[in-house]
Amino acid sequence: MKYAIPMLIGGLVLLAVFAKQSAPGMMVKERISPFGYEETITKIESAVTNGGWVISSKMDMQKSLAKHGQTAPRVTLLKICEPHYAAKILNDDSAIRVSLMMPCTIAIYEKSDGKAYVATMNAGVMGRLFGGTVAEVMAGSVAPETAEFTQFLDR
Repeated sequence: MKYAIPMLIGGLVLLAVFAKQSAPGMMVKERISPFGYEETITKIESAVTNGGWVISSKMDMQKSLAKHGQTAPRVTLLKICEPHYAAKILNDDSAIRVSLMMPCTIAIYEKSDGKAYVATMNAGVMGRLFGGTVAEVMAGSVAPETAEFTQFLDR
């Protein structure tokens, strides 16, 4: 019994370290594209619109920052939305707070190795964290549909 409390505390510390190390990889997925930067953007745009979603904006972060005297690698943010799913969340008083994460964003960027990368939010995990309507929409519909937009990265 005298070892139970120290073992419990040790277990909680290990759990906290594990959670801190693995949480970023669970929330955001980053994958290397087998294509160049521009072609990766084109493939994702096509998949999104063919999947019935809307690209509400396309932001070129390099150009945007250059206007303010800053430099950055090539980074494009595609803001995508499926109006039916968005409306379900926005019309629920207990879910509307997640509007700060809307619309969904897909980031395409180049790193110093010259390769194109794609980062997406793990909608399934995020949805389950919030529960209720957010879980129903994000984990139930958004996660599998948005995964299809970047499916070519897993081949």
